[in-house]
Amino acid sequence: MSATPSVHVVDHPLMQHKLTYVRSQDTTTDNFRRLVREIAAMLAYEVTRDLPTELIDIQTPVAPTRSPVISGKKLCLVSILRAGNGMLDGMIDLLPGARVGHIGLYRDPTTLEPIEYYLKLPEDIQERTVIVVDPMLATGNSAVAALHRLKEAGASSLKMVCMIGSPEGVKALTEAHPDVPLTLAAIDDHLNDHGYIVPGLGDAGDRIFGTK
Repeated sequence: MSATPSVHVVDHPLMQHKLTYVRSQDTTTDNFRRLVREIAAMLAYEVTRDLPTELIDIQTPVAPTRSPVISGKKLCLVSILRAGNGMLDGMIDLLPGARVGHIGLYRDPTTLEPIEYYLKLPEDIQERTVIVVDPMLATGNSAVAALHRLKEAGASSLKMVCMIGSPEGVKALTEAHPDVPLTLAAIDDHLNDHGYIVPGLGDAGDRIFGTK
């Protein structure tokens, strides 16, 4: 699947190397968590590439100079529970000043539609650039619903970050929210009959938290 202008696939060799091991069923829970954190940090680097900067005056040990710092809107990371929490530490490593919100959605096993059960956001969400994180973009239903809910809460500057997406999920998200750029490490082949990405990596939440 070729990426649309609003979809950015990070094909860096280091990223692909880490993805191979995060996919492997032989990867232990502790190594899986570490890899997700490292991949999330690399994705944070990419998704913030277009942040605006401004020059400030500083003094180095050698001379005064004008040097860039990030300007514009402050940041907020929003995790789609529960698997999104596995990406938070890696994102916060690079963005320690970001506020963090959570949205709880679970997928009805019959309809595959998302059901919201929790929402906690910073009060000034409308003043922040919001980066939504979820490891897997499968059907896209949860991500689409989360973005709708965040827009209802007042967020107007939104970005979506996932590790792996399906063609179906990418299509659903970009059609529902063409204004929200999407950054991923890979777009896989297809969804199976159970809504899992193929080849994917299985259930990211279960693998992060060791619940299966």
